[in-house]
Formats: sequence, C-alpha cells, structure tokens
Amino acid sequence: MEITMELRKFVAPEIITGIDARMMIGRYIMHFAAKKPMVVTNMDLLSLPWFADIMDEIKSYVHDYCLFNQVTSNPRDYEVMQGADKFISEKCDLIIAIGGGSAIDCAKGISIVSTNGGNILDYEGVDEINLPGPPIICIPTTAGASADVSQFAIICDTLNMVKKTIISKKVVPDLALLDAVPLMTLDPYLTACTGMDALTHAIEAYVSNAHSHLANVHALEAIRMIGENIEESVKTERSVHTMFKMMLGSLQAGLAFSNASLGLVHAMAHSMGGLLDLPHGECNSVLLEHVIDLNFDSVPQRYADIAEKLNLDTRYKNNDEIKERLIEKIRTLRTRLKIKGFEEVEGLDDVILDKLSEEAMDDPCIITNPKIVTMEEIRTIFEKVLRNKKHDNEV
Repeated sequence: MEITMELRKFVAPEIITGIDARMMIGRYIMHFAAKKPMVVTNMDLLSLPWFADIMDEIKSYVHDYCLFNQVTSNPRDYEVMQGADKFISEKCDLIIAIGGGSAIDCAKGISIVSTNGGNILDYEGVDEINLPGPPIICIPTTAGASADVSQFAIICDTLNMVKKTIISKKVVPDLALLDAVPLMTLDPYLTACTGMDALTHAIEAYVSNAHSHLANVHALEAIRMIGENIEESVKTERSVHTMFKMMLGSLQAGLAFSNASLGLVHAMAHSMGGLLDLPHGECNSVLLEHVIDLNFDSVPQRYADIAEKLNLDTRYKNNDEIKERLIEKIRTLRTRLKIKGFEEVEGLDDVILDKLSEEAMDDPCIITNPKIVTMEEIRTIFEKVLRNKKHDNEV
C-alpha cells in the first residue's frame, strides 16, 4: 500500500464502542452541562425497547427535553428548518441524534441553522459554515451511513428535487455512541442496504484521489470486516456479535470516507435520491459494479487490494481477470443479500436521464473519483440501471 506524502487532514469525533454504549448518554449530558437537549429521531423508533432505555436515561439527568421526530428518509430542507425553529424556540442547548443517516444528517442541519441562521441550503459545498453549532451526540441505529463520524451532511432541496452536500468539520459530531443493540431490531433488508452503503463508502474512499495513509488503513479494514459479516447480518439468527462487527466495519468506512471523500457511485446515488426519491443504500448497491467497471483501469492496483480484502485470489491474475472477479463478487453479494435492481422508473425519459446526469456531474463527490468521467458515461450507467425492465443479475 503506497503512502502519499501530500498534505492531508484527518478529523473524527470522540467515539465509544461496546454493548450498551447508548446508556452512556447521561454522563455526556452532564459533560456538556446541558439543561434541555433536543432528541432528533424517526417516528418508527419510538416504540422500541432500547429507545425507551435511552429516553429513561436522558430523563434521569435533565428535567426537560424536546423531541423532534419529523424526519423522513432522504431528509428534506423543510424538516431541518422546522427542527431548527423548534430548537431555538424551546431554548435547547444540545442535540442527541438517534437513528440512521437521515436523522443524523437532519440533526447536523439543525445545528448549523440554529447557530448560523439562514436556510440550510445556504451551506451547500465545502467549508461554508462560519460558526460551530451546539454539541451533537449521535447514537446510530444502522451499520451503514456513518454520519455519526463524518463531516458530511446530505439534505434534499425539495424545490429543485436534488440532494445538496454540505462538507465541513463543523458538522463532525462531538460524540458517537456505537452500540450493536439497536441493530438487532433493524429490518434485514435495510441491514443489507445499509451494509452495502458502508462497503461502498470504504471502496470509494480507498480509490479516491484524495486518499491518505490513515484513510487507507480504515478503508481496507472496513472492506474486510463488512465482506466477512454482511451475509450473516441479514439472517434471522444473526448474533449481536455479528452486528457489532458490522457496526465496527461501518465506523471504519465512515472514518475513511469522511477524510478521503467519495466518488461517482455516491454522486449518482445522490442524484437518484434527490430527483427520484429512491433509497440511498439500494442506489449504491446497484450502481457499484458499474462504476467499478468504469473506474478500474484508472487505479487497477487499488482495486486489486480491494479484491484481496474481499477474499478473492488475485495471484497470477491480470488486471482484466481481477476486474471481472471483483465485479462478479459485488454482483453475487448483492444477489445473495436479495437487493434487486430497479424496474424501469415510471415516466423515465431523456429529459430525466439528462437531469440525473447533470446533477451527478455537479455533485461534490465526483471531484475525488479516480477517473475523470463524462456526462455520456454517467448517462449510460443510468440507462443500464433504470431503463431495463429486468436485470440479468436480479433476484
């Protein structure tokens, strides 16, 4: 593994891992001297026993708190603005995000707006936030998004139907409590999709043109851990030990992509999520093999490293053979996880395909893709995954 000597930075929050790490929440409420925290979460988590445990712990440390549960998948700009208004009007002083990437990204947006004012979409881009917001504590409930350790926030611009990317160390959470217990109630299909999201994070971070030695170490370990455990994680009899390893894999992937950024898979997935409102993990899963095929010749050795971490024998194989085996591995994994390709999107036409391609070209993630791609190449991939009624590799 080569070591770059170019200038690089590496940012990360305080991280606590282990069974029942979520129950450390009270100690950190005291650490931040919070009087009235806001809990940002999804409506469907409220009835789960482990969620009740967290709330009981919070209530034992503060006399008052505020609950904001109006968060949907692919979090919307207006949800952030509603949350920020509530945070300010209720005079809250700490944000506790409980959920997957949507809840955590919404919490990050609330933190930005509550301190800096304006509209959340004003902060699109890199380092556009002037003031740090209130402290953010994250308790992730999926092993995939890694928003709990990253300097990314993805928010939907509902007027233009596009996902906006906000990148700043000011949205890196102050604390991540990584506990495998919440993952035990996660739907197996969502487990598969979020797990493939994490694998995509690690792969794109490793081949990113902004990779660094520190990010490389985390990316390769993430690929190994997720590759070894993702199929077990979707089984009915999955163990908390397996889910803990998936969470650690997601953590490693998050530390990698937060600092090395991503690539074409995420640029295209953001476009699909914004314009078509398709699930992010499914988009990444379906796009990954096509982007590897496009990118491979730009950084063949790095993809060979990835293949080895996925337990593929690359000895005495040429680049074409390694590429074929790696793509087949990703395709087979997706099939075993029962993540299907998309049927033709209703109303899909050349105008929408052009719009999808334009938005992907404008996404910040494309800057660190290892290959400079054309809009026509992107459009070709969109046609493959969205225009076919049935894919050859679909379950």
